[in-house]
Amino acid sequence: MEKKTILLADDDMDDTEMFCEALADVDESIICYTAINGNEAIKKLNELKEDLPDIIFLDLNMPIMNGWDCLKYLKQHERYKDIPVIMISTSSHKNDLDTATSLGAICYFVKPNNFNDLKHVLRSITSNIQKGLKEVIASLHAEGFRHLFSCEESNLK
Repeated sequence: MEKKTILLADDDMDDTEMFCEALADVDESIICYTAINGNEAIKKLNELKEDLPDIIFLDLNMPIMNGWDCLKYLKQHERYKDIPVIMISTSSHKNDLDTATSLGAICYFVKPNNFNDLKHVLRSITSNIQKGLKEVIASLHAEGFRHLFSCEESNLK
């Protein structure tokens, strides 16, 4: 079984704790690195050398370096540009979806308040990290989790 790694950049400790707890419930073998802002996320990526994460979850609103600036950096950097990025936020504004997809994120994920919803989404995503991630997100979208995901259809093909 191939090891899976995730990087979560989020300055909200409660959200980070819920995310990590849900992830541990889904698959305790997944390694989850955390950062509290974009600068720290980039620093962590630089420290990882060859073991880059399979996917990055980036919170939109963080101090020092926000999610947008971090996403721009990642997508312009040769070493990181192919790592799938999902933007996360409590906001569900349409212009945020447009910005996320235009900057290269796979989708925009609205943080759920329901722990079981988060576990379901993370289970689906983590069990398909190395294969068909876009298809899984499209299926979650169709499965009734549309309220949590905003995905540009072209990014899911």
